[in-house]
Amino acid sequence: MKKYLAPILALFCASQVLSAQTENREITAALAESYAELQSTYTPSFKVDGTNAKVRNVILLIGDGMGHGAVNAAMYANGGALTMTNLRTFGLVRTQSADNFTTDSAASGTAYATGQKTNNGFVGMNTEREPIPNIPEYLTPLGYACGVLSTDDLNGATPAVFYAHQAARGEKEAIWADLPASVLKFASAGTQSTFESMPLATQDAIKKTFTVVYDPKDPAVAGSERLLYLPESVHLDRGDYLPATTEMAINYLSQRGKKGFFLMVEGARIDKHEHSNELPETLAEMLDFDKAVEAAVRFAEQDGHTLVVISADHETGATLLTGGDLETGFVRVSFTSKSHTPMMVPLFAYGPHSRDFAGVQENSDVANKILQLLGAKK
Repeated sequence: MKKYLAPILALFCASQVLSAQTENREITAALAESYAELQSTYTPSFKVDGTNAKVRNVILLIGDGMGHGAVNAAMYANGGALTMTNLRTFGLVRTQSADNFTTDSAASGTAYATGQKTNNGFVGMNTEREPIPNIPEYLTPLGYACGVLSTDDLNGATPAVFYAHQAARGEKEAIWADLPASVLKFASAGTQSTFESMPLATQDAIKKTFTVVYDPKDPAVAGSERLLYLPESVHLDRGDYLPATTEMAINYLSQRGKKGFFLMVEGARIDKHEHSNELPETLAEMLDFDKAVEAAVRFAEQDGHTLVVISADHETGATLLTGGDLETGFVRVSFTSKSHTPMMVPLFAYGPHSRDFAGVQENSDVANKILQLLGAKK
C-alpha cells in the first residue's frame, strides 16, 4: 500500500495547484533556494494530550498562508523538526469561502472566529452583511478573558475578525473604531504609528477603554483591566515580539479570566513573503511563528487544561518543496503562484480533546468545536 501512497499524494497536490491557476493556463514557477539558522524545538510529554480532561483555555495559532509547502520547507531547513510537527494530532482544513473557491483572509478568518462561512472581504459579517458573534463575544459573558495578537496591523483581516464587524476588510478606520466596543481584554499588533494615524476621536475612545502601552515592561500593564500593546514594528526587525508577546498574553489573560481564556495568535507575514515568492523571509517567519507555538505548547503542558490548535487561513504561493539537505538545512522550493490557493491547509493540536481536531474539517468547524468545548451555546 505504501508504494502507491506517494504517487497518489503527488497527483493530488499537482491537481490542487493546477486548479488554482484559473486566470492563466500557463503555469510558471519561481524557484528559490535558502538556508535557515537552526533553532531548538520543543516536544511535550503528551501526558494530557488527547485526554478527556476539561478544557479551560484555548490558544488558536493561525499561520497566515501557511500551507504544507511552507511547513515542509521550514521543518527541513530547521534540521527536520518544528515544535508544531513534533505534535501527534494532525488534521486538514478546507478553506473555501461562501462566494469563492479560493478564500481571502477576511472570509477564512471570519469562519475561524465565528463558525460561519462568509464572502471574501467580509470581516465578522455574514453573507447578508449582518454582524456574526465571534468567539470572544460568545465567551466573555461566560467568564472567559479573550485576546488577539498578530504581526499584522490590528486592522489586518485576521485579528480584526475577532473583534470587528465590517463588510469591507479595507475599511481601516472603521475597523479600528470597532475596538472600543469589543469585549477583548488583551490586544497587540501593529503599531504605534498606525494607531496614531487614526482619527483623534478613535484614539480617545480606545484610550478610555484600554490601557495603551508601547513597551511590554510599562508599569501600567500590571494594574490594567484591559490592555492594548502596540510595538514599534511588526516587520522582520521586530525581534522576538511574537513569541515573547504570546507569553505575555497568556500570563495576562490567565490572571483575568474567571473561567479561563481564549487567545488567537497570528503569524501574519508568512503570507506576505509568499506573495512575493521570498523564501528566506518565509522561512524566517515560519520559524518565528513556531517559537510562538512553542510558548503555547509549553504553557499547555504545564497547565493541563489548555488546548492548543495550530492551523492556517489559506495557502499562499502554491509552495512546493522540491529538494534539500537535512545536514546543512538547505532547501529548494518552487513557488507556482503569487496568490492564495484553494489547497487544504494543515492543522496540529495539543492538549485535552486534541483528537477532536484530527481528520478533514472546514475552517468553520474549528470555531464550533472550540465553542462547544468551552461550553458556549450558539
